[in-house]
Amino acid sequence: MATGDIDQAAKLTRAGAFLRAGIVLAIVIGLDQLTKHTIATGIAPGDHEKFLPAIDLVHVRNNGVAFGLFSSGGALVLAITLVALAILLGYFMLRPTRPWLWLPTGMLIGGAVGNLIDRVASGSVIDFIKLPAWPAFNVADMSITFGVLALLWVLEGKRAERGHRSSRRALRAR
Repeated sequence: MATGDIDQAAKLTRAGAFLRAGIVLAIVIGLDQLTKHTIATGIAPGDHEKFLPAIDLVHVRNNGVAFGLFSSGGALVLAITLVALAILLGYFMLRPTRPWLWLPTGMLIGGAVGNLIDRVASGSVIDFIKLPAWPAFNVADMSITFGVLALLWVLEGKRAERGHRSSRRALRAR
C-alpha cells in the first residue's frame, strides 16, 4: 500500500470511531431525556408506581451526583464533571483507533451530558428507577456505570489477557 493509501485508511478509521462514539452518545442522550420527560409528565414528584417485580418507577430530584452524594456541590460538581469529560475526550482524540474505545467514550459522555442537561435546565437530575435497598437512578447513570466498566475492559482487557498468556507459557516451560 502506498503512503497516501495508508493515510487515507487511517483517516477513515478515525472518522468511523468518532462517528460510532457520536451515535452512541446521541442514543444515550435521547433515551435519557425521553425517559426523564416521560416520568416527569407521568409521575408526580415523590410518587412511585410498581413497574416490575422488585422495580418501582419513582420521581425523585437529585441535586448531587451518584446516589445524591455532594448534593450541595453545585459548581464543584459541574467543574469536576467537565474536567473528567475533557480528559476522556482528550484521550479518545489521541487514540480513536484503539479497538472499542468509541463505545465507553460515547456512553460516558452521553450519560454525563444527559445529566448535565437536567442540571443546567432545572438544577437537579430526575432519577426514576428504584430497586430494593438501592438509591434511585436513571438511564444516564446506567450509561455512566456501564461506560466505566467498558472503559476498564478496553484499557485493561488486552493487558490482562497478555499477562494470563505469559503466565501459562511460564507454567508450561517448567
